[in-house]
Amino acid sequence: MTLNTQGILAAVTIAMYVPFLFVSSKVVSRYGISRSDGWIMLLVFCIIRVLGGAFLVAAEEITPANTGLYIGGFALQASGLSPLLICTLGLLHSIFQTPDGQSRYNNLFRLLQLLGMAALILTIIGISVASSSSSSSSANIIRRTGVILFAVLYVILVGICLFLWTQVHSVMQYRKQLLKAISVALPLLAVRMLYSILSTFSSSTFAISTTSSPQPNTSDLAKFNMFTGEWQIYIVMDMLMEYAVAIIFAVAALVLPLNQDFKSLDLCPLGRP
Repeated sequence: MTLNTQGILAAVTIAMYVPFLFVSSKVVSRYGISRSDGWIMLLVFCIIRVLGGAFLVAAEEITPANTGLYIGGFALQASGLSPLLICTLGLLHSIFQTPDGQSRYNNLFRLLQLLGMAALILTIIGISVASSSSSSSSANIIRRTGVILFAVLYVILVGICLFLWTQVHSVMQYRKQLLKAISVALPLLAVRMLYSILSTFSSSTFAISTTSSPQPNTSDLAKFNMFTGEWQIYIVMDMLMEYAVAIIFAVAALVLPLNQDFKSLDLCPLGRP
């Protein structure tokens, strides 16, 4: 079976992120698997992108059509923003560390991680419910609640980043460079976040179509729909933004000797909460 545009983009996504699986694995092996540091979520993001692409490619290749593969692929495709946001949260948390390796504001960051996980769960549930039942109204509310929580988390990330810049004189040497990398990535994440919002609010329903003629979306935001909208917008606002953020974080992890900050005892840590 010949892949349609959606299938081709899914295949491209696999090709983009398979190399990143090895890069992110190397990053995790260097810094450990602590979720609070964020690096493990970069690996999780890459796995989600590869699996989501594989599900969508398989869904188009298998005959008769397997709706479950479409649901799994779409759910993973829509949920990829969550590990990127939680990764960013973890990296910001690591900037609060002191030269002796102690973290600050642990309870606050755990709550924010839970916020991101709640948004992820709501997004997946919303897609699954809408795809398997006629209760499109409740499923639509669940999906939109999930994306609103993502937006709230993003705003909080920006606030934390701005706060850190006001305290930059107290941040350890290489974590200052990491803060710069995060500051560059945040506007790209803003574009990706905006696309998720526009996509979620572009339709009042979510239905899996295994035919070549799905129901037309007449919404003013129809072109932003992640699954049925214009693929050019999807590439720019979704795929390229995510890939750029992944590159920025991976380069920062591989280039910056962050562990050397723990040897810089002459630098003052951030103030205690």
